[in-house]
Amino acid sequence: MLTEKFYKRYKYMIVLLALSFLWNALSYWGGRLINQGLTHHDLSLPVDLVIPLVPVTVILYFGAFLFWFINYSLIAGGDDEERGRFFMADFISRVVCLAFFIILPTTLVRPEPGTDTAWSTFLTFVYQMDSADNLFPSIHCLASWLAWVGVRNRKDIPAWYRNLSLVLAILICISTVTTKQHVVVDIFAGVILAELCYWLVGFFKLGDRYLKFADRVAGLFGVRRE
Repeated sequence: MLTEKFYKRYKYMIVLLALSFLWNALSYWGGRLINQGLTHHDLSLPVDLVIPLVPVTVILYFGAFLFWFINYSLIAGGDDEERGRFFMADFISRVVCLAFFIILPTTLVRPEPGTDTAWSTFLTFVYQMDSADNLFPSIHCLASWLAWVGVRNRKDIPAWYRNLSLVLAILICISTVTTKQHVVVDIFAGVILAELCYWLVGFFKLGDRYLKFADRVAGLFGVRRE
């Protein structure tokens, strides 16, 4: 039977997830709002020219949202040290992304996916909904890598799922270039930023500061950390 303590913990998890969504939105949409009219740079390398467009991989690119939700939820339900470290790293990474989006606006030239398959049509829809900017670092790769980093040492999560998370993170990173949503340097920047932020928060033990902030936000809604 579900206890009152479980519901309280669940509500606090919602606060952590909502804050993470907010930081992501402010970074991505805020960066786009600020860098309008600025010169956008194409960071494509020769290797990007030989990577083929593979429309079917849009399912991985779009499926990343479900992957993030599941893993971020698992992490939000962990102990305070783990979730504090993760969500502080998540926050700092978005601040860094916002800085890059403003200082180094990026873009790329995307091919025409066509309409010969359902995946091509879906990719065309994605292109129409998501303009080719705010590419470096790739938030898709950053969030996917963090989603694995946050569970890779969790012994309470089955090893098969931790291994699957790594595979999914890698596949999602690959999908960002096979859908021509990003270029190769965007991938490496996202992965490096994820690892660096997670390490820095752990080294300086900043996780508890984030939870104290989250406590204040949660308190506004009558939610307490359990």
